[in-house]
Amino acid sequence: MENYVLSCCSTADLSREHFEERNIHYICFHYQLDGVDYPDDLGQTIPFDDFYQRMKDGADTRTSQVNTEEYEAYFASFLEQGMDILHLTLSSGISGSINSALMAKVRLEARYPGRKVNIVDSLGASSGYGLLMNTLADLRDQGMGLEQLTQWAKDNRLRLHHWFFSTDLTFYIKGGRVSKTAGMVGQLLNICPLLNMDDQGRLIPREKIRTKRKVISAIVDRMAEHAEGGLNYAGRCYICQSACYDDARAVADLVEARFPHLTGKVEIYSIGTTIGSHTGPGTVALFFFGDRRKG
Repeated sequence: MENYVLSCCSTADLSREHFEERNIHYICFHYQLDGVDYPDDLGQTIPFDDFYQRMKDGADTRTSQVNTEEYEAYFASFLEQGMDILHLTLSSGISGSINSALMAKVRLEARYPGRKVNIVDSLGASSGYGLLMNTLADLRDQGMGLEQLTQWAKDNRLRLHHWFFSTDLTFYIKGGRVSKTAGMVGQLLNICPLLNMDDQGRLIPREKIRTKRKVISAIVDRMAEHAEGGLNYAGRCYICQSACYDDARAVADLVEARFPHLTGKVEIYSIGTTIGSHTGPGTVALFFFGDRRKG
């Protein structure tokens, strides 16, 4: 078996234990909470419940991506051990992190001739990005080599669907993803927008749905429309949530009832502090493999 490292950013939003179990390495993004810097370290420094409560209480949040020097030091630690690297970045549609990773690649491949640093834009985010990484780990463990796995990631990343909704528009308004007027009207009318990620890895509003009950049903309907095999979908399904576990559990229960051939149960994770700084509490996202995403 080839000696290479499978790597991503902490914004793939799985648990530290899951990454360790699957031998997936990660590098941490950063965020500020009321002006204090923290690593986006999967809830180790500040537990997710505390983080979202502080957001609810009015804390100011800002995020920053991994810079070139950090990538360079991180990648070099593997190259020095004689290992090549396949690293997938957070979607270029929402972050410029891939540019820093590519700059580090150029510098390091000059310093370590014969070693490879393959960089792939995941065109994904949060636990959808994580589901892609988990699938790559399966293929690696089955013996797929570095170049073949790199190509598989490029060929299949758009089959990973990202659908999500929010029951709290406060931080979507604050971040400019929803206008202040539309947000105020939406909250007044109890509208829960349904969004997804397009073929360029951008977050796109798709529907305005009134009431949480209806949007929970609608998000599972989108899975039925797009999942590989429809209701016979036999792959994995991940969900992530920001301080609204009961809503995520309601989606998971409905998915498990409608898709009896899933690989295992639906797995529920927390939206991490980088992504969560922009969504705030109240967001639920659903991830699965299906037809190719379109604009």
